[in-house]
Amino acid sequence: MSVSFDFGDDVALVTGASGALGSAVCEAFADAGATVAAADVVAPDDEDARLDADRERIDFYEGDFTDEAGVKEVVSEIADDHGGLDYLANVAGTWRGGTPVAETDAETFDLLFDVNLKTAFLASKHALPHLREADGSIVSVSARSSLEGGEGDALYRASKAGVRLLTESIAEEEKGEVRANAVMPSVIDTPANRETMPDADHEKWVQPADIAATVLVLCSDATPVTSGAAVPVYGEA
Repeated sequence: MSVSFDFGDDVALVTGASGALGSAVCEAFADAGATVAAADVVAPDDEDARLDADRERIDFYEGDFTDEAGVKEVVSEIADDHGGLDYLANVAGTWRGGTPVAETDAETFDLLFDVNLKTAFLASKHALPHLREADGSIVSVSARSSLEGGEGDALYRASKAGVRLLTESIAEEEKGEVRANAVMPSVIDTPANRETMPDADHEKWVQPADIAATVLVLCSDATPVTSGAAVPVYGEA
């Protein structure tokens, strides 16, 4: 059975748009007819960027979403350029790990909480006034590992748990106006993850396009009463 979406005339902001998952979410929204405001601190012409900013329906906005003044400016620019904002996908994120808490430096804490949690907070804060006008939706990327403790990546897990709890709180605060949900991937099949874990069973990892499809479902009219959920997108992992 095939599934299709029609987001024509809608505007979606996707953070972390130059990464493997962010670019897949951008492409999924664009394929469904949405105008995509693809935002990232990494420009599309960077050698590590995965985003095709030249394709139709995708407009790139460069900005550091850990900086509130910059976030406010970018979100306002997007709303002005496109007449509003309907959806926010908080995809910006990163991973660091390999050491126990007792051996982890404070810079790693700052990096993970800034990139994983602060970006979601600031993007949501400044998008919400526009999303309320559109009865819009937020979908943020948490992680399967946020559900329990583990060895070697405590700060990553904690930051992603923060994303999940932030999502649940926004859902409560915006009840009846803006829906907010999270997706929880396991290991995503990206070039960076394959490089980091070359001996893993990559066939069991979840594809970015499959996660992107779930993001679209959560933004669509197919889930009108779903808010505050943390949806597993584990694949076979």
